[in-house]
Amino acid sequence: MATKDLMDQVGQTTATAHSLPLKDVLRMLRVDPEQGLAEHEATERRIRFGSNAIAARKRVSALIILLHQLRSPVVYLLAVAAALAFWFGELEEGVAIVAVLVLNTLIGFITEIRAARSIEALRALGRTSARVRRDGHTRVLPAEDLVPGDVLLVEAGDAISADLRIVEASRLAADESTLTGESMPVDKSPRPAAEDARIAERTSMLFKGTALTRGSGLGIVVATGSQTELGRISHLVEQAEPESSPVERRLARLSGQLVWAVGLLTVVIAAVGVAKGEDAFLVVESSIALAVAAIPEGLPIVATLALARGMWRMARQNALLERLSAVETLGATTVILTDKTGTLTENRMAVRRLWVESGEVDEAGAEELAGDALLQRLLHTMVLCNEASLGHGEAAHSGDPMEVALLQAGRAAGLKRRELLRSSPIAAKHAFDNESKMMATVHQHGGAYFYAVKGAPEHVLAACTGILTEGGETLLDEATRRLWSARIAELGQQGLRVLACATKLETSADVQPYRELIFVGLVGLEAPPRADVPHAIHDCHHAGIRVVMVTGDHAVTARSIGRALGLDADNVAEGRHIEQLIDRHPQELKRIGIFARVSPAEKLAIVRAYQASGEIVAMTGDGVNDAPALKQADIGVAMGLRGTDVARQAAAMILLDDAFPTIVKAVREGRAIFGNIRRFAAYLLSCNLSEILVVGIAIAAALPLPILPLQILYLNLVTDVFPAFALAMGEGERDILTRPPRDPKEPILGRRQWTTIVLQSVALAAGAFASLGLALSAGWTSEAVVTTTFLTIAFAQLWHVFDMHSSRSGVVVNEVTRNPWIWAAVGLCSALLAVPPYWPLGAEVLHVTPPTGAMWTIILSCSLAPTLLIQVSRAIIAFAKRDR
Repeated sequence: MATKDLMDQVGQTTATAHSLPLKDVLRMLRVDPEQGLAEHEATERRIRFGSNAIAARKRVSALIILLHQLRSPVVYLLAVAAALAFWFGELEEGVAIVAVLVLNTLIGFITEIRAARSIEALRALGRTSARVRRDGHTRVLPAEDLVPGDVLLVEAGDAISADLRIVEASRLAADESTLTGESMPVDKSPRPAAEDARIAERTSMLFKGTALTRGSGLGIVVATGSQTELGRISHLVEQAEPESSPVERRLARLSGQLVWAVGLLTVVIAAVGVAKGEDAFLVVESSIALAVAAIPEGLPIVATLALARGMWRMARQNALLERLSAVETLGATTVILTDKTGTLTENRMAVRRLWVESGEVDEAGAEELAGDALLQRLLHTMVLCNEASLGHGEAAHSGDPMEVALLQAGRAAGLKRRELLRSSPIAAKHAFDNESKMMATVHQHGGAYFYAVKGAPEHVLAACTGILTEGGETLLDEATRRLWSARIAELGQQGLRVLACATKLETSADVQPYRELIFVGLVGLEAPPRADVPHAIHDCHHAGIRVVMVTGDHAVTARSIGRALGLDADNVAEGRHIEQLIDRHPQELKRIGIFARVSPAEKLAIVRAYQASGEIVAMTGDGVNDAPALKQADIGVAMGLRGTDVARQAAAMILLDDAFPTIVKAVREGRAIFGNIRRFAAYLLSCNLSEILVVGIAIAAALPLPILPLQILYLNLVTDVFPAFALAMGEGERDILTRPPRDPKEPILGRRQWTTIVLQSVALAAGAFASLGLALSAGWTSEAVVTTTFLTIAFAQLWHVFDMHSSRSGVVVNEVTRNPWIWAAVGLCSALLAVPPYWPLGAEVLHVTPPTGAMWTIILSCSLAPTLLIQVSRAIIAFAKRDR
């Protein structure tokens, strides 16, 4: 078929797929649902129809970022200063200010565009995937690679990646509120809908952008990309509003408040200077330059850089964050509610026990399987009642790890699902749901229908009226029920996940699947605990974070696993008691270490209960029913390997490796980032405040200006920018996980931080005035005096970066001195400060002279004095605290 004919055929199918008989849809798309498209055919269709994408976030353009830099208050002030310089005929001064303006804008532009591109690259890591049947094999592919005619396997929790015509459906329902606005899930089936049916009535279709809430099924892609229903109506999603985290908003608000405060102070200083007879241009220019230096316009930009770098560090450790705000929340987490399978245990399972009426075998007894008819029947049932598939090698398996383990056990006994299905084809499916706690497949078996059922052992046992024995089917009496209940508990006490299997024969494929079943036996599966989890839980306890297991497993099984992992396994609460516990004994929450047999609704109640008690909750989940709890939690954590699309969309963080220790690493990173933001904010503000004090006091006291306008601007470029960026790159204190979580309401700069900033800025200003006094007393020229004070202030601010370590850290070895970026910044800034006085052009622009040995003596001693004073004061305070 020619390319144009195929495209016309697909276009016609797209418009009418909901109403056409299924055989016509398959014929028009030229696909066999059992085999799927051939790989070469899929490649050709990808070329013809393009990528299955309509709503990729647009990259923030470089022009937008550049214009953002030009809207800064600093730019306005520099422009005014340049205009004044040209007005007063100070050509050299005006050109220099314009150069500073360009450099300031360039630094902000480079920093912001790098952070923006980093976040865009991170988002690309979180793209969705789909289970596709091609060349007769099921594989997981990126959703962007889907083409019309692809055969998709879908189940509850999947976000639909293209418009699909349903081929098979088992209790299938979809949430289509994103398209129709209807909040109730819509039941789906392969039966054609009316030709004039509206989108909400097209029950034979699944649409891109919607989500499956129940069941499983098979669908054929009839439209991709902009040809989907979502593509036709969705143009606004092509670009997203730039987001900012709470910490960025608080820093921006702080900067705005400082702008007004500094503006008022600048006017006062200028008025005092003019009143005292100072040169009007010099006073006004100094005031403007002072305002430029005092406004910490770099705070939000450096905060974005710190958050973006933190996100990259987390991504390298398999924690993908979708929102910047999640980084901040992580550092304040006080409780982690975690599921068990794949997070605390490995993301694989293995059959350890098989138990039928004739006896029990373990994994080492596989040779017994061939000779035992009851064991063969159990294996036959668990292989048929299955939706997973085995590939060549562990990585090639597809489906739930539990179902994969069942297939592997069957294959070890010589049973292959594909061969069984040839003789017993599927007539119907009943997907697992949380009400029945069971799933069933119905197979044509001669003139009858064989029902294969598996599920939670208590529920399967309750649905059975008979039991399979060596003598055939017999009545399941109460004594036998109690015996099997005890066996279920025994397997659970061994830390195994227990499934029960049952069967029945019927004359129809449409009868109720979970009534009058024949009990076959039990399967005990084990998911080995992750070796690194106990240490991670120990780290959480030291960090003041409680770890609570929330699982659907039996209480006995959960307690056994919990003890092995180091959780508080003495206090276990079951889901059915949670409402009573929350209502009557909310204080008991702090004692419980494990919640067992928990339903999705109960998970949500648990999250809300902890939040109501003042906790900051991180919640892990993987299923569609976990989505409400993930959204409710302060930080929802979804599984990247086994999680559903809906869970990932509801979460703020995705674990790419499904590993619990990754959460602990992310918490550490969140704490380190907040510490870095607090650190560079305190550094910038103390340096800026010291400059205000130096110039303001000098003007008020009628002293010679210790630092000239262009020198202030140069400091703003050198000592403000590079050390602040270096502080943002820090990896945090080594003992950061031994401290309790911070209060999330705690401001970035509280009273204690502001007190420290003021005292440190006074120390820096005192060093500058000491230098000024010594230079004046030596009788040096005014240019030599200004050179000495300028370099003293500059180097004092540079050494001040070493005062930014935690009070708990050592003076010599700490999180600042271990940061290689700090040493690079100090080296670069030292060169940028020391070279200009010896470079004729630089000396002329900055109005400095080459320092002599005596000048360097004063510069170094007076610049080091504030840091020495600060460190000695800290040591005395720390000693006094220890002595109490």
